[in-house]
Amino acid sequence: MKIFKYIIYTLYRIWFYILVAIPIIVLFPILVISILKESWYSFFFRIARFWSWFILIGMGFRVKIEREEIPKKNESYMFVANHTSMADIMLMLVTVKNPFVFVGKAELAKIPLFGFFYKRTSILVDRNDARSRQAVFLRAQRRLKQGMSICIFPEGGVPDESIMLDEFKDGAFRMAINHQIPIVPITFGDNKKRFSYTFFSGSPGKMRAKVHRFIPTKGLNTKDTKTINAQTHQLILNQLNVFNSKTILNKKATPGTE
Repeated sequence: MKIFKYIIYTLYRIWFYILVAIPIIVLFPILVISILKESWYSFFFRIARFWSWFILIGMGFRVKIEREEIPKKNESYMFVANHTSMADIMLMLVTVKNPFVFVGKAELAKIPLFGFFYKRTSILVDRNDARSRQAVFLRAQRRLKQGMSICIFPEGGVPDESIMLDEFKDGAFRMAINHQIPIVPITFGDNKKRFSYTFFSGSPGKMRAKVHRFIPTKGLNTKDTKTINAQTHQLILNQLNVFNSKTILNKKATPGTE
């Protein structure tokens, strides 16, 4: 029985990578053209959102997004969310319609096909290199001046499976304060269960996201970084607890379901 489960999990993982690759292969010429100029990024972003929907639907994920506030067009924001899954990138692209640029780990650029476009459209950072971290601020500043938003997973990586929400790094909050742009906290409620980094895990099912009310930074300075960091962390942690309590209640109300 365990062997059968392992086979199913393996096939589910393979199916994920197939879904990731198909749109990239089919749309490769268009994607290459869309990244030739930074000013064409909005077009690339629309394709990326289609790519994300294709993957999430193909994996059997039922996306449900709750929004307390909606970003305005042509304004810049700092989007932050908890990081637990390989599907976080896709769900973020589906949740947010405003074009944004990811700030992410340089290692992701090594992924075949995906990495080719990731390193050309995202701001890559080597967290062990001080100069790389400093260069992030300069590249982000240029993107913000172009009217883009920025997205950072402030945990700085994917925490251990036993950790609900790891401590947040200050970078995203310091950057938001420096550029006086609102912080948009987003909580992903089910990504760890749906498709975590543990190989033999995952399943189709609901995938909840909540966009919280924005946290303004106008008038703040870098001394307020820790306060804003803690406020955002607590907000997302509280929502994770709400998501988890709802899941437990639903299980009790309807035995045999997720």
